[in-house]
Amino acid sequence: MSELSTKPYLIRALYDWCGDAGYTPYIAVSVDERTVVPREFVKNGEIVLNVSPLATHKLAIGNDLLSFQARFGGVARDLSIPIDNIISIYARETGHGMAFEVTRHAEMEVPADATPERPILAAVPSPADSNDEPSAEPEPPAPPPSGGRPQLRRIK
Repeated sequence: MSELSTKPYLIRALYDWCGDAGYTPYIAVSVDERTVVPREFVKNGEIVLNVSPLATHKLAIGNDLLSFQARFGGVARDLSIPIDNIISIYARETGHGMAFEVTRHAEMEVPADATPERPILAAVPSPADSNDEPSAEPEPPAPPPSGGRPQLRRIK
């Protein structure tokens, strides 16, 4: 039996938390051949999407796929995003949320000199990796000034 991922459950929980708190949920997505999004809005192999109830229609967050309809330039489009490709979900207003490990395909690599337009991510060890030894990971950066980019931590 394969291990059931916690990622879709965490995404649904943070989506619900954003709604309950009156925040706007955004997702950052790594785009590949399986991702159905408006390609004209993809930058550096990624896209950031507003997934609030006001911005989407027929939103479904399944265990393998997040899908919905949204308008881009007044035209309704169907979007389909593999859960594995979701980099993060966060509240636009506060930047609070969660980032996830995403395996990138070689054709999706971002050049070293590129500046991706997405939240800044910092890696943290998963519970399976912890062995009570000090981590070699650097401390996460200080929070941005008000109105700055969200600061997220990556989990596995």
